[in-house]
Amino acid sequence: MKLIDGYTLMHEHVTIDLSGVKKDEDCRLDCFEETVKEFKSLYGYGVRNILEVTNLGMGRNVEYIKRVSEQTGINIIVSTGFYKEPFLPDCVYGKPAEELAQLMERELTQGIDGAWEPVPGDTGMCASVIGEFGTSKQQMTDMEKKVFDAMAAAAVKTGVPVTTHTTLGTMGAEQADYLMERGVKPEKIIIGHMDLSQNIETILSVLRRGVNVGFDTVGKLNYCPDTFRAEALKRIHEEGMLSQVVLSMDITRKSHLKYRGGIGYAYMFQSFLPLLSESGFTQAQIDMLLRENPRRILLGAGC
Repeated sequence: MKLIDGYTLMHEHVTIDLSGVKKDEDCRLDCFEETVKEFKSLYGYGVRNILEVTNLGMGRNVEYIKRVSEQTGINIIVSTGFYKEPFLPDCVYGKPAEELAQLMERELTQGIDGAWEPVPGDTGMCASVIGEFGTSKQQMTDMEKKVFDAMAAAAVKTGVPVTTHTTLGTMGAEQADYLMERGVKPEKIIIGHMDLSQNIETILSVLRRGVNVGFDTVGKLNYCPDTFRAEALKRIHEEGMLSQVVLSMDITRKSHLKYRGGIGYAYMFQSFLPLLSESGFTQAQIDMLLRENPRRILLGAGC
């Protein structure tokens, strides 16, 4: 997989559909023209890559992603895998972990061919990352364990990065330990949504395992104030582990977009980075979070 030099957002959804389970049409993010408009704004802020973490069962749409990329000039990195309960497709319940792992390996090494979801034949795209796959609040269910087993096996076989979902920042240490015990290299692991734990000691305990963490719900103030994120990043820097953090916003709903009154994809650059600068962060540190750390994690991933 080729990265374009520039900033990288490490946990976004170009399009996603969780509306069936959530019974909420707002959870079907399919606003193509508005998304293109906002991505063009991102390009102006220096964003050149977006890690798209929508996978099987979440409404992944590779043709849609390709069109957004072509119209905006932003390189969109596609993922493979399964999410968490109750959003897992039937195949997770009916097939062994070994077969699920083989599917991931095929999408990572041969390409996304429509065998497991309705896409028009060979898409000409490979997945480059496994994720987002996750755990429920304060627990890992049996089916989530099966997904973790399959994702770990595929990651060990292919060497690609994995990126997880923690529910409100819970189970982060357990996720890291589970994956490393199964052979996944810590530097290839991103434990997601750790900002939502709102507990700096919890975050530091995960970082000390050598894995990366995502502060990837920036701007979701109903879950966590950005002031906590800024203070936590300052502490992480003081502890010498800022090189293990990546940033994003995790846009998932129509109402998150500007035209619906939401924060929009550019919030990171319009609001959060100015907050970091006011908190004493240098341009070099911001570049580490948005350019250097993603490049280290992603370089060489996928076919």
